[in-house]
Amino acid sequence: MARYIGPKTKIARKFGEAIYGPDKTYDKKSHPPGQHGNSRRRKKLSEYGTQLKEKQKAKYTYGILEKQFRNLFKKANQKDGITGEVLLQLCEARLDNSVFRLGIAPTRSAARQLVSHRHITVNGGLVNIPSYSLRAGDVIGIREKSKSLEVITDSLSSPKSCPWMDWNSDKLEGTFNHYPDRADITEKINEQLIVELYSK
Repeated sequence: MARYIGPKTKIARKFGEAIYGPDKTYDKKSHPPGQHGNSRRRKKLSEYGTQLKEKQKAKYTYGILEKQFRNLFKKANQKDGITGEVLLQLCEARLDNSVFRLGIAPTRSAARQLVSHRHITVNGGLVNIPSYSLRAGDVIGIREKSKSLEVITDSLSSPKSCPWMDWNSDKLEGTFNHYPDRADITEKINEQLIVELYSK
């Protein structure tokens, strides 16, 4: 299963924001990576460079590699609506992202691991594909044997609210009600730049 396994703080410093969540090292070194940090004179990014950087930020944020991200863009391009917004909606509808949004896992990478290790169910059946695309009405649950896992109980102790999903704390399951509105997606991503890059 392909995934990015390189240095995460370095990537966060590159984009100037903690895209992988709370990071003590990033808090200490928030300047760009490299030997000279902020003192190094940097050339102004070209239009292509700006678009590429935005695409890379989206990919790293959602933990998607190039081929899968390009396929998501093609899918978004074929749907009705604004292509950039539809692209982000498809990213948010991924199972690993939804597990993170519900607060079952502390990070997207932890959510991806829970899914791939068969701890998560969709509509009562085990699903171990992190990129599984949810539809309206799908119910995300935790396998009975996994409900006592420390990583899950610790994460659920700090509940999260998600406008497009409902969480039932008694049954420990969430319902994917609909694709999110753009205003509800909190990630600082300029999706229009990604559309412009892929449209060249």
